[in-house]
Amino acid sequence: MKSINRRNFLRAGLAAAAATAAYGCAPRGNAAPASGNKSVMGLAVPAMDRVRVGFIGVGQRGSGSVKHFCHIDGVEIKAICDTHKEVLDRSVNLVAEKGLPRPDAYGKGDYAYRDMLERDDIDIVVISTPWRWHAPMAVETMQSGKHALVEVPVATTVEECWQLVDTAERTQKNCMMLENVCYGRDELMVLNMVRQGLFGELLHGEAAYIHELRWQMKEMEHKTGSWRTEWHAKRNANLYPTHGLGPVAQYLNINRGDRFDYMNSMSSPALGRAAYAGREFPADHQRNELNYIAGDINTSLIKTKKGRTIMVQHDTTTPRPYSRHNLIQGTNGVFAGFPSRIALEEGGRKSFHEWDRDMDHWYGKYDHPLWKRMGREAVANGGHGGMDFLMFWRLVYCLRNGEPLDQDVYDAAAWSVVTPLSEMSVSDRGNSVDFPDFTRGRWRTAEPLGIVS
Repeated sequence: MKSINRRNFLRAGLAAAAATAAYGCAPRGNAAPASGNKSVMGLAVPAMDRVRVGFIGVGQRGSGSVKHFCHIDGVEIKAICDTHKEVLDRSVNLVAEKGLPRPDAYGKGDYAYRDMLERDDIDIVVISTPWRWHAPMAVETMQSGKHALVEVPVATTVEECWQLVDTAERTQKNCMMLENVCYGRDELMVLNMVRQGLFGELLHGEAAYIHELRWQMKEMEHKTGSWRTEWHAKRNANLYPTHGLGPVAQYLNINRGDRFDYMNSMSSPALGRAAYAGREFPADHQRNELNYIAGDINTSLIKTKKGRTIMVQHDTTTPRPYSRHNLIQGTNGVFAGFPSRIALEEGGRKSFHEWDRDMDHWYGKYDHPLWKRMGREAVANGGHGGMDFLMFWRLVYCLRNGEPLDQDVYDAAAWSVVTPLSEMSVSDRGNSVDFPDFTRGRWRTAEPLGIVS
C-alpha cells in the first residue's frame, strides 16, 4: 500500500462509525455479503520476506507481546503506540536494548494510533487496548491496508462483530483474535487427539474462565483493573468467554463443518464485587459508588447445528481455584482439564470409571507437532507457559510462508459474540438467543483446522 492521504483516511474512519450506527438500527442474522465482498475463509496472503509490526497498546498485555516479537526471526518492529508515556518508553527501550532498530513512538492523544496507521512500512498491527477500542481500531487497521491482530475479545457487540467481518471481506485483510489458549500444550494435544478420533464421535464440551480477579479493582489510574472493573457495572453477561471456548470450538470444528446455533444464559446474583469494595475501600470511594450488576457466575449453554452442546462459564469474582474446564466428551471417552485427566472406554490404560492423570504418557503419544518442534523454545520465552510466544511464532511462520492463519475473523466474531448474546438471554429469563452466521453459510463446506506438520 502506498502512502495514505490523512483526510481520506479520517473520512474512512467516520464512514466506519456511521456504518456501526446503522448496524445498531438493524442487527443482522444470516445476512448475505455486501456487494462485492469476498470471503476470507482460508485467506492466504503473499508470503512476506519480513513481517513488519506495529503495536497499539503496550501496557500489561501488550508489553509482553513486544518482548515475544523481539525473539522471532523475520520480524521488524517498526512502531509502538500508547497514551501512557511510561509504558510506551519502556517498550521502545526494550526493543533497542535487544540490539534491534529503535521503533518510532506514537503517544499524543487517544487517536495517535491513526498517525501510525498512515505509515506504509507496517504489515501487521497488534492491538492490546481496553475492550471498547478493539473493534474500532481493528477496522481502521484493515482500512489502512494492514492485518489486524486483536486481543480478546475482538468486539463487544453483535454490530461490531459484523463490522469486522464486512471490513475483512472488503479489504481482504486478516483479522485474527489473539486467543493464546489455543496454543497451550494440553489444548494442542487434545486437538491432535480429537483429529485422530481418540474420543469417538464428539458430543459435548465445557469451557470456562474461572479466575478470581477482585484484586484488580485496586488498579485505579492504569493497568487492567482501571477499565475492566467498570464492565461489571455495565453488563450482566459472560464478560470474557474466549479463553475456554476457543479451544473447544476448534475441537468441534465450529465454522468448519458445524457452527453455534443458539444459546441460553443465566447469571447468579451479583454480590462479590460490592462486598469486596465495601471491605477494601472507604465508604465514599468510587468503587463503592458503582452498581455491580454482572452476576458473580454466568453459565451459558450453546447448541450447535449438529446438535452438540457446550457449557461456558465465567467467574472472576468468587474465591475458588483457577480453571478453564477444557472438557471434551465423545462416545469413547473424555478429556478434562484442571487438573488434566483422561478416561476412555477403548484405548485407555484404566477403566473409564477411573481418571488417568499421567499426562506424560499421553504427551509421548499425542503431543502436537507444533509443540514438539517449538515447545522447548516457547517455554523458555514464557508467556502463560509458552502459549503466548508459540502463538506469535506460528502467526509469523504462516505470514512468511504464505499460509492461512489458524484463526480468522469468523472465529473471532463467533467466539466474542457470546458476550452480547448472553446479555440478551440473561435479560430474557434465560430464553434462547440465535447466533448470527458470520460465515454466511460457508461453514458447511469449510475445511477443519488441520494438524500442522
